[in-house]
Amino acid sequence: MDRRAFLLGAAALALAPRALAGTPRRLLALVTADLEARLVAVDLASGRVHRYLPTEPKPRSIETVGGTAVIAHSEVGLVTLVRAATLTVTHVLHGFGEPRYTAGHPDGRHAFVTDAERGEVVAVDVLRGRVVGREHVGARARHVTIDPSGRRLWIALGSKAEQIAIVDVTRPSRPRLVRLVRPPFLAHDVAWTPDGRTIWVSSGDKNELALYRARTLDVVARPPADWPPQHVTFRGRRAYVTSGWNGSLRVYRSDGHSLRRTIVPVGSYNVQQADGWVVTPGLGTGSLCILDPRGRLLRRERIARSSHDACIVHAG
Repeated sequence: MDRRAFLLGAAALALAPRALAGTPRRLLALVTADLEARLVAVDLASGRVHRYLPTEPKPRSIETVGGTAVIAHSEVGLVTLVRAATLTVTHVLHGFGEPRYTAGHPDGRHAFVTDAERGEVVAVDVLRGRVVGREHVGARARHVTIDPSGRRLWIALGSKAEQIAIVDVTRPSRPRLVRLVRPPFLAHDVAWTPDGRTIWVSSGDKNELALYRARTLDVVARPPADWPPQHVTFRGRRAYVTSGWNGSLRVYRSDGHSLRRTIVPVGSYNVQQADGWVVTPGLGTGSLCILDPRGRLLRRERIARSSHDACIVHAG
């Protein structure tokens, strides 16, 4: 008998049950249906609605943190945690004034939620469903981003922010305000590049962006953009920037050079990407646009009366 062949065959048989037991997961966009108190799970490959998930009223922003989707209900002061794999609500957290947006720590456990009413950033343990820390950062705390190492947050203080708060989260349960930065215009969104070298800041009042060098906090580029406010997400060395008022999505290189411009419905403000898919929902239109990594529009589906935000998850 060929012992090597026997051992290889035995190993294959040992691994086979695991492979057979593994259930392939569906790649979905979870979209907030603001006016219908639910999330809409949309199959990205087909564009079809996979299922609806009822939530507390007024779901607005949504962000993935590890295997959890964090939903902020800004108008009613609640945060909902959803297990992405099963699309089930695990916790509803109270004690917020006006929760707005979320950044997820790389550990997949800690979320940082901005509270515009209280001027705070709130640290949440999404596995235990508990608030574990708070820090006052300034009035109207809104859009937030975290560096890839999980050590720093940038938080825009308002939709037309005169200042951006930089917060140390080296200890995730103890966020600590480090300093304030004054952008070259009234800032709206903030987004850290995947390589950790640059922070992109969008504008609430001008047709441009500001690119900050993370190490020195110098503005290294101010590329043109479509009408404000703009929102930003990244995939590798490409940035995707939406302009809801313009009804456009632009693709940029990491240095700020524009590569492509795609027309999307007016009201397509927020934008997120994962696994080679880019999605932008439509506030007031209820649309969901699904694009490829080059920024080409693949599908446009109407999935709600109004859809404010979306994230991408793997679900069973």
